[in-house]
This record gives sequence, structure tokens and C-alpha cells, in this order.
Amino acid sequence: MKAAKLYLSLVHYPVINRSGEKICSAITNLDIHDIARTCTTYGTDAFFVATPSPEQRALAKKVVQHWITGVGAQFNPDRKRAFEQIRVADSIGDVISAIGVPREKMAVLATSARETAGCIDWKKLEKMVYNSKFECILLLFGTASGLHEECLTECDGIICPVYGPTDYNHLSVRSAVAITLDRISGIRRQ
Repeated sequence: MKAAKLYLSLVHYPVINRSGEKICSAITNLDIHDIARTCTTYGTDAFFVATPSPEQRALAKKVVQHWITGVGAQFNPDRKRAFEQIRVADSIGDVISAIGVPREKMAVLATSARETAGCIDWKKLEKMVYNSKFECILLLFGTASGLHEECLTECDGIICPVYGPTDYNHLSVRSAVAITLDRISGIRRQ
């Protein structure tokens, strides 16, 4: 059975700060670099950086262009390849529109470090990846202290948190992306 296409978005709004307040977080160069490389390694169809801030979008586009057409492209062709799949968007809605798949054929799944009742475990996710109902799956990763409730309620589900063998659960978003894509990759290869 054919697997659904896989898209990823790094969301900067609506996210929460440590106090649980809704904020717009800042784009970080390191997130863009590492997540682009991880997405390319695991074969996502596109990696979206989503922020409503015009200044932050301009910064992200400048970083991306440096590695696609600027000096960075000549300096490191492997990095250029990773950056070619990055798209910069205003919002999650714009990401969904850019993918161009009817919403009923797309599963929009949030990620969270917080335990959520009814979260999607890895076995259930495997069924979603191979469910012919879905042409694609869009994974949303929140920055700052995670996705705001407003975002979570608009999703088709929330993937269960990534846990290690300890009670410490504060992975960087870059690490969470890598672990999640690795687990999904294992599902997609079976």
C-alpha cells in the first residue's frame, strides 16, 4: 500500500511561552538548518516555516536564499539541497493551501511534549500513514513552549509525546523532529 506524502511545518504562531500565554516566537537559524537537513534525510515533501511576522519571514527567506543562490550554495551543495525544500508561510492555513490537497484528503497532526488524552500512538500513526483516505500528512511542530490550544483544537489529532527512559521531557524541537521522522520513516519502510 502506498504511503501518504509527508509535510512538516515549524510553527511560530500560535505558540505558548513558559507561562502558557499565546505568543509569536522568533525564528532561529539553527532550527532552519537542522530541520531542513533532517527533512531531506527522511524524505519529506516540503518543510514549511510558518510565522505571521513580516520581519521574521524576511529573515527566514534571507537565510534560505543564502544557501540556495548565495555564497552558501557554492560553499556547501549538500546544504543547498536541504534548503531547496523550505517554504516560508504566514500561517498554518497558508501551509495547508500551499500543499494544495483537499482538506478532507489531508491529516493535520500536532506534536506536543505534553500528554494529551486520546493522543495518537505510533501504531495508530502507522495506520494513518497507510490509510488510503489520506493523500498527505502535515506534521506541526511548535516552537517556544509548544503549540497553543487554539492550534491543537484545529488539528485532526495530536501525536503522543516522545519519551525517554527518564522523567525529563524537554527535547529541543530539532530533536523532536528528528525522532518523529525517524519513527515515521520506519513505518514508511515496512
